[in-house]
Amino acid sequence: MGSGAVTSVLIWLPIGTALVLWALPLSRYAVGSLAVLVSLAEVGLWIEQAARFDFGKSGLQFSERASWIPDLHVSYHVGEYAFSLWLVGLSVVCMAAAVAYGFWVGRDRPRAYFGLMLFLTGSVVGVFVSQDMLLFYAFFEAMLIPLYVLIGVWGGAGRMGATLKFVLYTMAGSLLMLAAVIVYGLQVGTFDLVDAPASISRWLFLGFMVAFVIKAPLFPFHGWLPDTYREAPPEVSAVLSGVIAKAGTYGMLRIAIAKFPDPTSYYRTAILALAAAALVYGSLLAFRSRDVRGVVAYSSMAQSGLITFGLFAGTNLGLDGAVLQMVAHGLVSTSLFLLAGTVERRTSTGEFALLGGMAKGRPVLATLLMTTGVISLAVPGSANFAGEFLILAGVFQRAWWWAAIGAGAIVLAAMYMLRMISGVLHEARGSTVSDEAMDLRPGEVSLIVPLVAALLLLSFWPAGISHHSFAGDDPTAVVQGQFK
Repeated sequence: MGSGAVTSVLIWLPIGTALVLWALPLSRYAVGSLAVLVSLAEVGLWIEQAARFDFGKSGLQFSERASWIPDLHVSYHVGEYAFSLWLVGLSVVCMAAAVAYGFWVGRDRPRAYFGLMLFLTGSVVGVFVSQDMLLFYAFFEAMLIPLYVLIGVWGGAGRMGATLKFVLYTMAGSLLMLAAVIVYGLQVGTFDLVDAPASISRWLFLGFMVAFVIKAPLFPFHGWLPDTYREAPPEVSAVLSGVIAKAGTYGMLRIAIAKFPDPTSYYRTAILALAAAALVYGSLLAFRSRDVRGVVAYSSMAQSGLITFGLFAGTNLGLDGAVLQMVAHGLVSTSLFLLAGTVERRTSTGEFALLGGMAKGRPVLATLLMTTGVISLAVPGSANFAGEFLILAGVFQRAWWWAAIGAGAIVLAAMYMLRMISGVLHEARGSTVSDEAMDLRPGEVSLIVPLVAALLLLSFWPAGISHHSFAGDDPTAVVQGQFK
């Protein structure tokens, strides 16, 4: 199998399996087992890719290209840069954990559910490896279809309102991006992201950015976030925060910054201000939140603001830190949402007022929540600390006051994360917590421990990503619109 073919397999294996699950009348156990097996195969294929990736070489690797719409110079063009390799790895690992969680809890209508989760896996990978703008748009939209259904069918009591908000926000951004894609491609004569020249159009830049900031999301485009993250099934919320949000920040890096260097420079201050607002406002809302999911949801918005800080700082340190933080936060938020799901299954609530005292008699739950929470609050030596330090150092090179705002918000992050840990584990026992609420079962441990282990490994060696985010390329080439 050629190197480019492996990239295509990562996209089409889960999508093809989804079609099989929808078509064949398989049993519940067979459907769940096949979905988990394919998800683990995706992880194995990515590990094989990462082992063969040449981090000393510049440019696109594992590429495959075939003409799609010749008259418009549109092609099926996929491949990976170092930063997209890491995000593909994040996606397949987090999706595997989410699929396995759904199998563990026994979601009803399994053929539909697991088919949608696998279809989502292939679509997300497609976003991170697409090197044609129309192909990128197709996958960017395709990943929304299963999300609408997963939230609307398997969500909580308020799922219909949450789904409606999600649809309205994302469709508004998607229509603007479609218009920007078409105009850009026709103007420059190709839709290929590798061959297409940089553009100076500020309107096209804004068309892309609106779609990306909604997906991230950043303030004030976050109106869909609170209801969606609370009403979606825990594993879907984990994917939304850990993976889907990164599609927005990835789009900023691969398209908005790389293809629109002049508009990026022109709007830099405005976007840094938007990122600062998301960072501070999200941290404040997380600190005031009354439930576990609310803390993780709003902290995700704050982290998206921090990542955007690094991307638009326009410095090597900022770009390296942003890629590292995307991966680290994706693993953290996926772990925390799955842990929130395990707590809700035992107590039927995530409200701090009704929780507390769960550390007693539940050492595994307490250990995993403490470990993930401590990494999330960015103690020195953690992966999050490395990412945040690089981002602040990078934005400091742009202007010291941006770093001061970021540092202040990071202090808030420590406060809301400690409050969440205390509210679940160490406060007085709430009315929903009983002695019968058992510790994590082996199946649940097998889902979450690999995520936490990946975080610990990344904490020991953050340079594995931060020093290899752009392989042999100079990160400033992205900012200058010279990235090929």
